[in-house]
This record gives sequence, structure tokens and C-alpha cells, in this order.
Amino acid sequence: MRTGSMLEPPSASMLANFAPGFGQRVLLTVDTEEEFDWRAPFRREGHGLSHVAAIPRFQSFCEAIGARPVYLVAWPIATNPAAVEIIGDAVRRGTAEVGMQLHPWVNPPFEEELSHHNSFPGNLPPALEAAKFTVLRDRVEEAFGLSPLIYRAGRYGLGPHTAGLLRAAGIRIDTSVRSLFDYSEIGGPDYTCHPQSPYWVDDACQLLELPLTTVQWGLLRNLGTGLQRLGQRIPRAMGVMARLSLLERIALTPEGVSAEEALRGIDIALDSGLPVLVLSLHSPSLAPGHTPYVATQADVEMLYQWLSVVYADLARRKVQSCTVADIIAATGG
Repeated sequence: MRTGSMLEPPSASMLANFAPGFGQRVLLTVDTEEEFDWRAPFRREGHGLSHVAAIPRFQSFCEAIGARPVYLVAWPIATNPAAVEIIGDAVRRGTAEVGMQLHPWVNPPFEEELSHHNSFPGNLPPALEAAKFTVLRDRVEEAFGLSPLIYRAGRYGLGPHTAGLLRAAGIRIDTSVRSLFDYSEIGGPDYTCHPQSPYWVDDACQLLELPLTTVQWGLLRNLGTGLQRLGQRIPRAMGVMARLSLLERIALTPEGVSAEEALRGIDIALDSGLPVLVLSLHSPSLAPGHTPYVATQADVEMLYQWLSVVYADLARRKVQSCTVADIIAATGG
């Protein structure tokens, strides 16, 4: 049986079919992780978790707008009693889900050198990637009383051995692929040519890839990936094309993307027939000063306003929230 490496785009035959009654849905994913300086070298220690106190507000807000967030927890979160209690309460009430996110630099065992290259889990030696993954999975099972079914590699860092690791662990959905983004210059994967639509990683249809939703908008968007690659090689070219409404890359996230841009992206994603819109944000953005996107309390309020506007638009279009279990069932799992 073939299990893809996940680093290459799939063939068209691997695109997943969803049950007719599924329609078009939305999934809100949260990279639930420690606070650290995104511009500084990676460190084992020195991270914070003060934003955990802001998660109850976020969870209550999500319940009010009908969103059921998927908390993709990293090791520092999974080992923090307060975070486990807050997230675990929502999971027990059926208003949230929990999955895994592997940050190698803070996830034992610590055998690798700290570096940009090793911050992508898939770049680690296979045995070490597996060891870190297994320790995290076991901790999530112990903390939340369930076996996680969804995974995101930290820094979107899949590797040639990740697919086999996930299948062996019973992971049913990976959501590490960030279509239209290329991290190869800093040692990570290139997802420029990966599709937006969910697809099977393996011939047995046991591991589904659920890419984060990113679309291209503008007068030249039909020229797609080729033009984007060219624009990225020319300083400021992508910014100029976006300002001229020629080509713009829109990720469905409140971090660095305006609500107006997101609504344009939703238009394109729905018109293209995408079955699941995958939204994302980082949990430290729920409090000021922990990510480049949220410096002040006013920025926090703007994040909530973004979610309000986006979910109101989705409700108007009758796009409902879904769960990991819904996706598995709709794809024949």
C-alpha cells in the first residue's frame, strides 16, 4: 500500500469526495501553544503561558457565534493544568475538540541541536520525530482522556516520514499543509502547488489532508501559482500587485488579514466548491504582546471583530461549523 510523503502535491485521483448532504462547512483551528519571541533564536526554556487566562473568553465567544474550535495543543499547553482544565471542560461539553501540534524545540526528548532546520518536525531523524510525537500523543491522551484524531506539524513542517507516523498512531486528519506558501528558503516545505481541497495521503484512504484555506484573488488570479512564484522573487512585487487588485494571496486568518480581505477569500473559496473552509489563529494572539499580529488590547478586540464579521457572513451563506468527526464521517471514515 502506498503512503505519500505529504511533501509532493497529490494526483487528482486522490482528492476526497464528501457525502452529498455535507454541503460546505467551516472548521476553526487554533495553534494552541506557548508564548515565545518569533524573531529570536529557538529556546527550550523561557516561554510563557500567561495568555491561557484569555482562553475562557475565546471559548465563550466561539460558543456564542456557533464555532467549535479545534485546539491543536503543543507540549507546554498539554502539560499545563490550567490549560488542560479550560480546554478539557469545553471538550467534555462537546463545544470544542482537541488535537496535537508538535513544536520540537519544547517537546521532549531533547536530542537535537536547536536550529531553524530542526524547528520543522519533519526535518528531524525519523526516530526522533516519532519519539517526540509519541510523547505528545500520550500526554494528550492522559490529559484529555481521548485519542487525538487530528494533527498539525509545528511551523507546517511535514517530512518524508510523517505520513507513516500519523497512520500508525491512528491520526485520521492532518492539517499541516498551507497551500500557496513556500517555506523552503528557511528549511521547511514548499506547499505552493498543493491543492486547497482535502485529499487522501494514502491509497487506503485512512489519512486525510485538510489544508489550511488560502486563495488567490485579483484580476490575474487565473495565472495562479506561476505568477505568484515570479512575484515572490521580485522585492515588493506581491504588495504592488495586491494594491493594484492584480493578484493577492488571502489566508483565512485574523492574523495579518483584514475582515474585508477575508470576505473576498470566502467568496472565492465557496465559489470554487471547497467543502471545508479551514480558519486558523495562534492562541497567544488572544492576549496582547505575544505575537507580531496582536500588540495591544485594541488588536485583541479587532481579532474578535474579525471573527464576528466572518462568522456572520458564513451564517448568512448558511455555512455551518463542523467537527473532526463530521469530516471523517462525510469522507467515508
